[in-house]
Formats: sequence, C-alpha cells, structure tokens
Amino acid sequence: MTLALTQLSLSHFRSHKHSSITCDARPVAIHGPNGAGKTNILEAVSLFSPGRGIRRASAQDMTRRPEALGWKLTGHLQTGGADQQIETWSEEGAARQIKLNDKTIPQTKLGEICRVIWLIPAMDRLWIEGAEGRRRFLDRTALSFFPDHAEAALTYEKAMRERNRLLKEQIRDAHWYKALENQMASAAARLHGNRQTTIARLSEAQAQTQTSFPVAELELQQVEGAMPDTAEDFSEAFAESRPRDIAAGRTLVGPHRSDLYAAFTAKGVPASDCSTGEQKALLISLILANARALAQDIGTPPLLLLDEVAAHLDANRRAALYDEICTLGAQAWMTGTEPHLFDALEDRGQYIEVTETGGLSALPS
Repeated sequence: MTLALTQLSLSHFRSHKHSSITCDARPVAIHGPNGAGKTNILEAVSLFSPGRGIRRASAQDMTRRPEALGWKLTGHLQTGGADQQIETWSEEGAARQIKLNDKTIPQTKLGEICRVIWLIPAMDRLWIEGAEGRRRFLDRTALSFFPDHAEAALTYEKAMRERNRLLKEQIRDAHWYKALENQMASAAARLHGNRQTTIARLSEAQAQTQTSFPVAELELQQVEGAMPDTAEDFSEAFAESRPRDIAAGRTLVGPHRSDLYAAFTAKGVPASDCSTGEQKALLISLILANARALAQDIGTPPLLLLDEVAAHLDANRRAALYDEICTLGAQAWMTGTEPHLFDALEDRGQYIEVTETGGLSALPS
C-alpha cells in the first residue's frame, strides 16, 4: 500500500493566502529562496497528524497577517486505494477543528489515518541540548507506532500538574495524593512501555537494513535513579518520593525525567560528541529506520517531511538519502534553496518552486 497526499490547499495559512498543490505519490522537492514559504507547506502537511505540527505553534500564530481571519487546510490523502479528505482549520485563533470526509473527528483519530514523521533544522541540536527535546523526539516517534501515546502523555501531565500543586502547597496528607498517583502510575507505565518498544523497533529496523547512514545505539535513561516499569512500581515510587517532592515542590521521579541516549555505533562515540554532520546523519538514520519499521508494522511507509534536508550532507549522502526514500516507496516532502540539491532524485521526484513577493508566497499556476 501507498500513503500519499495528492492534493493540498492552503487558505490564509502563514505566508500563503491561497495556494494549491496537486501531485502524485513520488517524493516532492520544494525549492525557492529563504523566506519564500517552503517550510510553511511542510508545516501544513504536518497538521494532518495529531499535535501542533513541526513548529509546535498555536493555531493563532499560523494565521496569515495582517488579515488574521483564521486559516484552513484541505488535503486529499490516498491510502490503500481509498481517497480520504481531511480538513483542518482555525477561526480567529480558536483551537483547530478537524473533519474527515465531512465528519468531525478528534485530533487523536488523525494518528490512525495518517502517519507523519519529520526532520527539521531545529532538531539538528537534539543531541547537545536538554533532555526535554530528546523526550519530545522519542514521544513523537512513539506516537507514530502507538496512536494512543498522546492520550497517555496528556493524562500523565494533567495528573502531575495537580500533584505538583499539592506539593507546592506543602500538603502532607497521603489521601490527597493517592488517586492522582494511581492515575499517573497507569499513564506512566504506558508511556514508558511505548518508549521502550519504540527504541526496540528503531534498533531492529537499523539492524535489518544496509544503509549509507550510521547506525545509532539507543538507550532510555533515567535522569536520576532507576526507572520503574509497571504501574505498581510507579505508584510505589511516587509514594516513596513524596517527602523529597514536597521539599522540591515538584515531582522528581517518572517518565518526565527520562532521557534518550544515542551513540554512533561504529565509532563508539556518544552522539553529543560527534561532528555536526555526523549528528545530522544519525538523525536521518533514525527517521529512515522509523519509516521502515512503520512500513513493516502497518503495511505502508509514513509521509516524510524533511526540511532543508541537504544541510550538512555532501552530494554522495544526498544521493544515498534519495535512493533510500525511493526504495522505501515513501512520499517525502523535502525543501531546499536550490533545485540542484535534488539533482540525484532525477525523474523519481516532482518539483515545486516557491516564490515570495511582499510577504505573499506563490506557487506555479
């Protein structure tokens, strides 16, 4: 089966007042100068999956200025021979709404219909910055395998906020904590289990394929102490940590304290110590492994969004990347400033030039 976005319409979205793209299932190479609106197209595609898209922006921030009327995206998704229409929009900064084939659906439902994974320049510093970004990367990858992963994360975070409020108020009565900690423990066990399974699937996918990109050794680590496994273990850990948590005014144990460790396997060097090019290559390797594992699990590769993917890649690595994408059969939406960056793709791809005048993006008619 093939998953492909064959039509995309943007209305008052970012720099695009009215833009429309019609394409087939081949990779899409989008080129144009900086600021033309290329990444805005990728952001639009990312909103056909759960969450706030590649920029993690609010619905209000996505609307075109100065009109600020709201925005709308429409996509025709081809999957398993069926054509699905997805509409998502926001009116005057309100929370975005979603319809599938004219029926309103929750965001979480998108994770079952359209799997989207991405690599953007903001992720280039993933291995050298804080653990929060690596957790977010791992959770986004887990979401591609487990559509209910976001629900578990929201449940955990909501209960933890309530528990943290009690901690800050120096509440010591255990009865106030028990129900919240049981709720947290159940969600924490799901989060932890999904993350561990995701790491295992990425490792398997890397081991099963000959690739031009480096293999990454992955491990889920706890910032402090040992990570519990089961809901019962988490519940006990929350109760035991309560005195320390009251002193700190926040929860000090749980999946929000874990970190994703990665190393360049062939060199035995932590990803944080690798060169900029090696770090980029490791990320690409993991994105491709994610796509291959999904293709095995659900029978079709996901949509790939690769923003400025040619950065830090030489001509041979670029050619290798395009070869792997085409072998996988994925529809990859890629951006670059110059069309020659996609020369090795040749007629295996389709090409779109984006221009900009006075803050308004334009596509070929």
